[in-house]
Amino acid sequence: MMRYAIFLLFFAASAQAAPGPEINQAIEKGKSLYMHETFGGNGRTCNTCHTHGGVGQGALPNGKAIPSLENAAAIFPRYNQRMGKIITLEDQIHSCIHGGLQGNPPEYGSEKLVDLVSYVTSLSQGKPIDMDGQPH
Repeated sequence: MMRYAIFLLFFAASAQAAPGPEINQAIEKGKSLYMHETFGGNGRTCNTCHTHGGVGQGALPNGKAIPSLENAAAIFPRYNQRMGKIITLEDQIHSCIHGGLQGNPPEYGSEKLVDLVSYVTSLSQGKPIDMDGQPH
């Protein structure tokens, strides 16, 4: 009986709760932005390069393969050699919109940026944290 009680305590402590309705709403809004928003840029969306909603390998317009976003939230913060500093997931999304989409990134702390970060983070749900790790 004691083993069963210990198992239940362990199981309850290790079980992940599903995101609440507010988080799910942010994820859905972020997914919509990811799939459809051009941010006033060159007509591309996040999904143009990070295809299939960011799940699986993507490709730049020149055909160069880019990694999946499935573990993106689990590997930030990370050191960016080109920038010469540590960046966050928010910084990376901001940079992609500015550079890759040639658009106007949402302001830091804005609902749009929070929604995008929520969506990309949802792709990493259950992945082990590996700060400064490699994208898959």
